[in-house]
Amino acid sequence: MKPFLPTILLLFTAGIYAQEYTDYLGAGHSNGITVTSSSEQSRTDWNEIANDENTINGKGLDARLLETSRFLAQATFGTDLEYIKAVSENSFEDWIDEQFNFNSPSIGELTNSIYDQALDMFVANGGNPDDYFGPYSLHFQYAWWQTNIDNEDLLRQRIALALSEVLVISWDSALGDYGIGLGSYYDVLKDNAFGNFRDLLLEMTLHPMMGGYLSHYNNPRSFPNQNMHPDENFAREVMQLFSIGLYQLNQDGSYILDGNGNRIPTYDNNDIKEFAKVFTGLGAGEVIDNPWGVVPGFGVGFYFAKKDLPMVMYQEWHQPGEKQLLNGYTIASGQSGMKDIEDAIDHLFNHQNVAPFIAKRLIQQLVKSNPTSAYISRVSTAFNNTNGVRGDMKAVVKAILLDEEARSCSWINNPSQGKLIEPMIRYFNVTRQIDLDNQSGLNWNVGYNFFNATKQAPLGAPHVFNFFAPDYIPNSEFTNANLVGPEFKIHNSATSIAFVNEVDYWTYPEFYSVLNTWELGLDDTPLDFEALKYYAKDSEVLINQLDKLFTRGLLSDETRELIIEAVNPIFGNDQNIDYMHYRVKMALYLILISPDYAILK
Repeated sequence: MKPFLPTILLLFTAGIYAQEYTDYLGAGHSNGITVTSSSEQSRTDWNEIANDENTINGKGLDARLLETSRFLAQATFGTDLEYIKAVSENSFEDWIDEQFNFNSPSIGELTNSIYDQALDMFVANGGNPDDYFGPYSLHFQYAWWQTNIDNEDLLRQRIALALSEVLVISWDSALGDYGIGLGSYYDVLKDNAFGNFRDLLLEMTLHPMMGGYLSHYNNPRSFPNQNMHPDENFAREVMQLFSIGLYQLNQDGSYILDGNGNRIPTYDNNDIKEFAKVFTGLGAGEVIDNPWGVVPGFGVGFYFAKKDLPMVMYQEWHQPGEKQLLNGYTIASGQSGMKDIEDAIDHLFNHQNVAPFIAKRLIQQLVKSNPTSAYISRVSTAFNNTNGVRGDMKAVVKAILLDEEARSCSWINNPSQGKLIEPMIRYFNVTRQIDLDNQSGLNWNVGYNFFNATKQAPLGAPHVFNFFAPDYIPNSEFTNANLVGPEFKIHNSATSIAFVNEVDYWTYPEFYSVLNTWELGLDDTPLDFEALKYYAKDSEVLINQLDKLFTRGLLSDETRELIIEAVNPIFGNDQNIDYMHYRVKMALYLILISPDYAILK
């Protein structure tokens, strides 16, 4: 809504010093200046009034709001406009520091309590309790969504999801039956998101869900006469995917090359075999209640192990002797198996590759697919030593989100800037940034339709290599520009159209829901357009609101005009038709399927 100001007179008030500025007038640079106009405009059915002083005092400018919207798009799963306004009033570092202090309830415990609640519902609707299965991945999904709607620990949850795509386990595997274990593993990521990476690496290693996923649960020592040798699966992936990567790196993430210009591997097959010896002897810490008299011990089936307690060492099954690890490092013979594991984790944690390896992956998750070497180096520096501490995740998170390459608008038009937002992040944005018509008070969501459409859900990767590889190159244009586009791996003719169809469903709240459960007696949750209908009286005002939420002020003129052309004809005098509802539906649908929304710049 633009103010109508036929005549504007600027007066330097007598007796008041008018501060001199050499840059421009406005945006708050109005000390000592009075503005009067022939009229101030108000419009029927609008609460806002055009004020003459707002022409120069900066109150009508959205630059800080849009900058904040962009920051929160990197640091959260989405927020409403009031939250964006509140954050914009202080520094981003203040917000991060505040986020560091928020409590974060256990998703593992919530998974269990939600299962109990769902079981009660099932029985209340006439079901036999013996027929209700769980807790399994369904209840973990319920707990994840319940945790991530209306919560305060926004940054911690965003970092936890980013870590889940680096230190990968998946319910889309044999782990799917163990909902409490899934929640407990997610707690390890969440609870260490602002801790120390060394502690995260060790807790991840000892978690039974990782042990079951990468087969170092019940991994025995060598028995050559029986042709039995330690499993090498976790030993390989803890290096390749979780800590140091395949090739030696400089601090800025570039490859160290040999005299012939070739990359230098960080490890070989012998190194894998030596690490495999370390990760032997781990088994169930406790077992579930059972009628068969099964007690904790090495060799107990994975089904019986409690999935929310760390694995413990059974020394007689641990490979004895020295272990020759990387760069001439030797684990001494004769010490306990758990000490071997801690030494190996410390050895990996202190490897020079860890800082640039983890820095680049987290930057790619949060900010951009192609960080410069200088950006990686700055984050690596924070990882290597912040106030004398190595691996401080708080320092790493701050370094990533506050870096000039993440914050400066000068980067927006750089071809290397930005990333394709993962489908599930776009989904989370919708559920957090648009009101929900929630009748049950529960935010449970199975997300099954969306997973089928896009193959994405929290802890739902198809394999340990995540949903996509960090170095994926979509096509020759990326190759020629020396760029990668990781998320394009899952953006194809099937998933892209399926996402559009999902958006179409969500924007028909009278017929479809955005959150769905499978529990008897629970209503699904559609979007609520009521607040947005106020702005829909003017198509441009509505689009500006959606731009602040979803495209962070970067909605292109082309997309804006297309939406205006689609929304403006939706008008009429039929009292039986809610035209504002359909204007919101059209504008929201078009902005959510636009490239302006899909690409975070």
